[in-house]
Amino acid sequence: MREAAKNVFVASRLPKRAGVSGWVATLAPRAPRPALSEAVSVDVAIIGGGFAGLSAAHRLSRLDPTVRVAVLEAGIISEGPAGANSGFIIDLPHEVSSDDFSGEPEGKFRDSVLLQRSAIAFATELAAENGWGKELFDPCGRYSIAMSTEGDKHLEAYSLQLGKMGEAHRLLKGQEIEAVTGSGVFTSALFSPGTIIIQPAAYVRGVADCLKEPVRLFERTPALSFERSGDSWLVKTPKGSVLAGKIILANNGHAESFGFFRGRLLHVFTYASLTEEFDPARLGGERKWAATPALPMGTTVRRINTGGGDRILVRSRYSYNPGIEISDAAIRSAGRLHDSKFARRFPGLAGVGMQYRWGGAMALTRNHVPAFGEIERGVFAACGCNGLGASNSTAAGMAAAERVLGHDSELGRVYSRLAAPVLLPPQPLTTIGAKIHLAYREWQAGTE
Repeated sequence: MREAAKNVFVASRLPKRAGVSGWVATLAPRAPRPALSEAVSVDVAIIGGGFAGLSAAHRLSRLDPTVRVAVLEAGIISEGPAGANSGFIIDLPHEVSSDDFSGEPEGKFRDSVLLQRSAIAFATELAAENGWGKELFDPCGRYSIAMSTEGDKHLEAYSLQLGKMGEAHRLLKGQEIEAVTGSGVFTSALFSPGTIIIQPAAYVRGVADCLKEPVRLFERTPALSFERSGDSWLVKTPKGSVLAGKIILANNGHAESFGFFRGRLLHVFTYASLTEEFDPARLGGERKWAATPALPMGTTVRRINTGGGDRILVRSRYSYNPGIEISDAAIRSAGRLHDSKFARRFPGLAGVGMQYRWGGAMALTRNHVPAFGEIERGVFAACGCNGLGASNSTAAGMAAAERVLGHDSELGRVYSRLAAPVLLPPQPLTTIGAKIHLAYREWQAGTE
């Protein structure tokens, strides 16, 4: 609920977990930081402890080590959408929201690359400082992988564009990608060396746990409302409050829950399943690799090893959910699709079942731009991931922090060039159109 005349913004709903992420379930249980239970005063309050919020907190402290920051996470770090992510911090555009990732104008392409490589530079610096191993943070690159003639053509066209722009990449044919995946069903692939592959739940925990005073993190502390209090903002939580000079909204689609960007955000969920551990001798190829689909809205696949054996991640299926929550039935329905896609790709792993299934929320905009900038005096948004949470949300959080402190950078200048999110059609046209569009794009992806 938004009460602009009174400068009071009340959350109409709070985040809800969508199944149990396999990334979280395969880690040791987290001992969360204490919830806020008193009144505190800070320079900046950050609402949201995912990629955007944690990146903003780090960027603030790098630019000004004396700035006092409170990060408010509604749940437990890693158990929200960030820990449900598929774990690609990509450097070259390949978005759910793009109609054709090989057709972007060069200027837009370059801006996208700068944003995403800023996120990679940030993550790489943290990994080096904290000694993170490859099980958490692996600069191994990614494959875009095809299973059809249409997918092959798409990768060839994208390769031509990358070549013109001097971007490093490599095209692989069927036998070459079989040597990687251990499966003979893939027809070609395009390898991009600049992508970072992470264990997303472990990564966001690591980013959170290396925050230092005067940055404070409060878990299980949802922001219920915030209101103008003199020259500051008062953020109310269930058992405490934060008086802050400025606020960064880093809660992606839930910015709309406070009344911002209403009618401008598409709330879309994507779904994933993770197999039980299997004997690596059952599948040839490399024991660790990560692949996005050749065609947008196809199937993402990762192979990981977790100590007792190997696992396969399958991510596919998209649904429009304006209430920003999904049912267990929706997760089960997507799981049946995952089972068939897994069987098609890895016939030699018959009998290997899925152990974990979950969904993850995304916020898309009609014109594929972030929901970013100063939306009230002293309130800055870093939302609207557009399907690339690890990359876009990290960059948006960094840029929001810079804007809060008045810091000029090329990253910030890219954001200043972006348009604002445009209005969606009125309901029920948005719901009807979104569902038809998602179904059509999934059908268009075919076997991919």
